[in-house]
Order: sequence, then C-alpha cells, then structure tokens
Amino acid sequence: MNVEARYYTKNNEHVTCHICPHNCTILPDKKGICRGRMNKNGTLYAINYGETTSMAIDPIEKKPLYHYFPGRSIVSIAPNNCNMRCPFCQNWEISQEQVKTHFISPETLVSMMQNHDSFGIAYTYTEPLMWYEYLLDAGNTIHQAGGKNVLVTNGVINREPLEELLPFIDAMNIDLKTMDQEAYAKTLGGDLNAVKQTIEIARSQCHVEITNLLVTGFNDKKRDMDALIDYLAAVSKDIPVHFSRYYPNYRYEQPPTSEKRLQYAYQSAKNKGLSYVYLGNVPSEEGSNTYCPKCNNLLIERMHYQALLTGLKGNTCKKCGTKINIITE
Repeated sequence: MNVEARYYTKNNEHVTCHICPHNCTILPDKKGICRGRMNKNGTLYAINYGETTSMAIDPIEKKPLYHYFPGRSIVSIAPNNCNMRCPFCQNWEISQEQVKTHFISPETLVSMMQNHDSFGIAYTYTEPLMWYEYLLDAGNTIHQAGGKNVLVTNGVINREPLEELLPFIDAMNIDLKTMDQEAYAKTLGGDLNAVKQTIEIARSQCHVEITNLLVTGFNDKKRDMDALIDYLAAVSKDIPVHFSRYYPNYRYEQPPTSEKRLQYAYQSAKNKGLSYVYLGNVPSEEGSNTYCPKCNNLLIERMHYQALLTGLKGNTCKKCGTKINIITE
C-alpha cells in the first residue's frame, strides 16, 4: 500500500524529502537513502507504509526500556528501512538489505495488541522513523484503542516532523552513538545535532531512555564516554542510560567491547550523578537492577528480561519515598 509522503517539496520532476537531515533530492523512479520513499512522476510516496519485516512479542526490557511498564510484554514490529549506514549494525539483514515484507494495517495492530495481552506496540529493530506516515496513522489508532506507542530509534529526524509525531508517542529509546559529529556523518551516515535535538525535545513530551552501544575502536575511548556522559548529565541526570556491549557484526570485525570499558562507562556515569545506569549484552547483576538514587534501595531486580518490582510503591521508593523516573502502569 503506497500513500503520498509528507514533508517534501517539488522541483519539476525532482522531489526533495524533508523527513530527516539527509533532505534527499530524489529523481523520478528513484528512492531516498532510507529506501522507503520513492518519486513517482513527481510525487513522493511512502512505499513502505505498513510493510513489515518482523513481528515478535518481546519483554519491554529487551528494547531496552527499564523504566516503562517494567515486566510487561509488547508487540514489536519493524520496517525494512534505515536512514543510517552503521558498519556494525546488529540488525543489518533487515535494515540494510531489501527483504520480503507483509502489510499490517493499523487496525490489525490493535487486534494483535489485544490478542497478545500487550500494553501497546513497539516500532523497533530497524529505523521506525522512516515509517513516518504509518507511525502517524498507527499511533493514533493505537491510542484510540487505549494502547501505548514505543519507538526504538536512532533519533535522526528533522524538527517539524518530530514535533508532529510526538503527541502519538509514549516512550522512546534513542540510540546516541557518539558525541563526534564527524564520525556520525562519515562513518554512520547520520547527524549528531539531529539526535541531540530529538533527545532534548522528546524528553519533555514522553518517556525517554538512551542507549549507547560501545564499539571497539569507534567510541570506546575514555574521552568518548566522558563526553557522552557529560552531555546526558547536562540534559537530565534522571534519564535512564544503557551502555551496551558490541559484538562483531555486518562489516565490522573488531573484537567485542572490553568489559573494562563497559565498567568504566558505568562507574563514570554513576560518579557524575546519573541516577539510572545500566549495562547491556553482558552479565551484570548490578548493571541490570534498578536502585534508588538517594538511598540505594533495590527497586527492581532483573534476570533474563524478567523484572521483579520489589522496592517500589507506584513510582516512589518504598524505603525513603524518593520519586523515581519510572512509569509502571
């Protein structure tokens, strides 16, 4: 199902897409960088509308979102698109390659949500922002049915389309890959300023958590980690942040991230006052659990994506009454 795209301008037979900072100028019968938008006779179409590569029922912790409906499961779907070209992409088979898809209507999503006892829909695995028109429609439909919309995203989108989309989004995990703008552009095909803008705008309108995949030889130097931690501390010390271990994948063959580097990121973030710091893709009891930032009471104990809410009363610590940046219902 093709629908006319939003946020583009025409120049004779050429069109320019304005969804993300690439601002692709697209010739007739060609696609933009994300492969989801195509110029047909001078009109830009979202040819990926509702076209889905994957569907699963995941623990919300797998996104990872540790402070949003912990312990619950969510229907998860993905488009066959991305507007970045990370050489270490963990889902490159469905983000960078063209694969078979099937159409899922917004109304079908409601049935899937209800049939699987899911509290909403997660748009994830690849880059859901390139599903823009579908997100608007599906997000509205899911909200009308009483569900929640979750985005797991690289955050590379222009300001105006982001602001139109946010009223339909309840939670986001935003992948902040590095604080090096040149590396974002040359190595990843992204835009750091756009990601920062997304973080700063979204956190005031929905629940936000951050993931930083620490990649050997790319962003795992102390200065890289310190710059990212300093930035997040300046935005808000209460944003949950996940430092995740890289493993060789796609076109990148460096060895897995050193556990010492992961521990440095974890301890440095804690030392600089970030309230909720986690480690991913590596066994770590301390790096998986949630503790009260004031009294260090164990709030949520996690094991293999299972979450036991032992120290919470609503969104406050049972022991000292501190309000926690968490949504449990």
